[in-house]
Amino acid sequence: MSPSVPLQEMIRAIRSAKTQCEERGVIQRECAAIRAQFRQSDNGGRSHNLAKLLYVHMLGYPAHFGQMECVRMIASPRYSEKRIGYLGAMMLLDEKQDAKPRLLNQNIQYIQSLALCTLACMGSAEMCRDLAPEIERLLRASNSYVKKKAALCAVHIVRKVPDLGELFASAARSLLTEKNHGVLHGAVVLITQLCGQSPEALKRFRKAVPDLIQIMKSLIVSGYSPEHDVSGVSDPFLQVRILRLLRILGHNHEAASDTMNDLLAQVATNTDSTKTVGNAVLYETVLTILDIKSESGLRVLAVNILGRFLLNNDRNIRYIAMTSLQKIVGTDHNAVQRHRGTIVDCLKDQDASVKRRALDLSLALVSASNVRSMMKELLVFLSSCPPDLRSQTASGIFNAAERYAPSQRWHIDTILHVLTTAGGDVRDETVPNLIQLITNASELHRYTVHKLYRALVTDISQQSLVQVACWCIGEYGDLLTGPCQEMDPAQVSENDVLDALETVLQSHMSSPATRGFALTATMKLSTRITDNVDRIRSVVSIYGSCIDVELQQRAVEYNALFKKYDHMRAAVLERMPVIEKTSGQSNGVPSGDSVKDNQPVKVMPGESLLPQPPADQVCDLLDLLGDSGENQQASLVGAVPAAALVSSTATTAGGDLLDLLGGLEPPPTTPVPVYEKDGVTLTISCDKQSDSDLTVTLTASNSTESDISSFMLQAAVPKSVQLHMKAPSGDLLPARGAAKVSQMVILNNPNKVTLKMRVRISYNRNGSAFQDMIQIDSFPGLDH
Repeated sequence: MSPSVPLQEMIRAIRSAKTQCEERGVIQRECAAIRAQFRQSDNGGRSHNLAKLLYVHMLGYPAHFGQMECVRMIASPRYSEKRIGYLGAMMLLDEKQDAKPRLLNQNIQYIQSLALCTLACMGSAEMCRDLAPEIERLLRASNSYVKKKAALCAVHIVRKVPDLGELFASAARSLLTEKNHGVLHGAVVLITQLCGQSPEALKRFRKAVPDLIQIMKSLIVSGYSPEHDVSGVSDPFLQVRILRLLRILGHNHEAASDTMNDLLAQVATNTDSTKTVGNAVLYETVLTILDIKSESGLRVLAVNILGRFLLNNDRNIRYIAMTSLQKIVGTDHNAVQRHRGTIVDCLKDQDASVKRRALDLSLALVSASNVRSMMKELLVFLSSCPPDLRSQTASGIFNAAERYAPSQRWHIDTILHVLTTAGGDVRDETVPNLIQLITNASELHRYTVHKLYRALVTDISQQSLVQVACWCIGEYGDLLTGPCQEMDPAQVSENDVLDALETVLQSHMSSPATRGFALTATMKLSTRITDNVDRIRSVVSIYGSCIDVELQQRAVEYNALFKKYDHMRAAVLERMPVIEKTSGQSNGVPSGDSVKDNQPVKVMPGESLLPQPPADQVCDLLDLLGDSGENQQASLVGAVPAAALVSSTATTAGGDLLDLLGGLEPPPTTPVPVYEKDGVTLTISCDKQSDSDLTVTLTASNSTESDISSFMLQAAVPKSVQLHMKAPSGDLLPARGAAKVSQMVILNNPNKVTLKMRVRISYNRNGSAFQDMIQIDSFPGLDH
């Protein structure tokens, strides 16, 4: 049977197919012809047919029937057939096929190299064990062409069978004396693999640092070599490999680091940075300098190189420069600060990835000395940044303002600016945090209430801003009628204030939680103004029949306060006391040792997790800020922002005369640590709902100097136990315990089996991903 169409014609026919069905038809016809010819004993076109079959395989169609033909062609005496046979073996065979008897039984260097490449692609652990002595022998051969192939094959063997690493250690050390670049490259790759798998090998090869330095120096000072030159740089691939190996050998080893300091300085100053090839060598040099125990001046030089990368027109180079600077900003903060202007300019880049990296680095560079100038740049960026970056930018500004605010007024102005610009993208705890800040700044109450009132009149679309403004007007509304020296003189009447609150109550943009703030503020004004009490009573009575259950409950309570408890109204609606700030608190999230203020409360399915109010706060008799009401609203509607819920519990204490049975739940258990590693601490607290239901709250904190992002907890329990995980409170763990992340898990154990839970912890720190797993066998407060 004559062979089918040539390879070129088959490719042309496949590419000209107009439909997938037509393409499959062409391939099926060709595969049928190839099968028929494989069955013939005297087939002169075997290499031709196998080449076509490999093309079919690359298109994703099945080609397994050609495996035996590959083995036959490997055994052929003709080199042209051996070559296509070995290529087919690399692509079609896998570890299940045993082809080792035919791999290394040739003495021709090209055939040996083909066999070595094939073994490196598909060699199984058993094949590697059997052929390892033969590979070690080839590493000592006199032929450089074979030795470089054998070195790369040895890398595969060491990866497959780590126990065989000791077999190749001596031969790999001797390869460093070779002059051939290919052999040196293979030797460096092999040594790198050995050092990464064995501490003994790492200690052994540290003695080879002078040899590696000598090789590197010869590459730097050598003249033009057309065979290995790339854009004027001599063998940049080998240079990069040597620098990576030096980074491994010098890590946490002072003697080895001192030996290579001069070489790294020479490479950093003599490498051409105008070409991409030179930048690749410089980047590896920088990584090596930063990862070993290098001198301080050398580290500054490395940071300056990254600073030059930031000025490069190539966005990929700018991206990797900012990624590297992000990793070292914690240890070399002052050196990175010198390039602050260039980093801030990268916020204007059109590329989204560069802009995100520039934002991370800019936030990390904020300090007490530059907080004012950096905040100006970040606030400008917030006003024009993409929607997907607003939340991260706002959170970063809040954290920086919390740490480095030069004054309370500046702090308040900064947060109000963010709320005005991106109020819908801020974190949930921003509202209670700002309320607490305003409460503590007693000398700024008049200034703050005037500023918030003007912001409320201007725009009521930013819900977080409206909630804070309503709360502040309710507490300090009487200060609006007087002049404010810090603001432009403007007369504000009582009717103007009530008009603004009614606008919020009637607006379709207001969420149920925001309306609750506005209604409570209106009620509180009844004791702060004197001429419009009847109007306030009328507004409150209207919402007594509101379809919204939360507003209806509040209005009914407030009506009762007007009628039945009018003699108590002035005392109940007096100003909130100064809220004592918990140690280590940031953005309303307590941290540190203050466990009492962060214990979980009993939560039914569908409700949000709320922190308990501090015990030393004044009792809010009629639940004016909606502690129990907000819980009901979250359960019924499911759309109330957590910021409103947190603000309620952060500024009120339990006790509700109209909710006589409230607050009778047993106190939750004290959190117990279950995981402490690398600065990450995880605690567990349990609340037993019934004989079969248990609510478990996992709380994580970060005590290191670096922020943790993408923090996630995953849980697994026995099959007979039902598990439901609520949404976490966030995925960012700021440094030094500035905030915590809580995760609620509801367990249903109807069969009363012994509870066990396995928790997987994953997060990113300084660009590196971490993952760990723990098993929890003991649940505090649970009677087994």
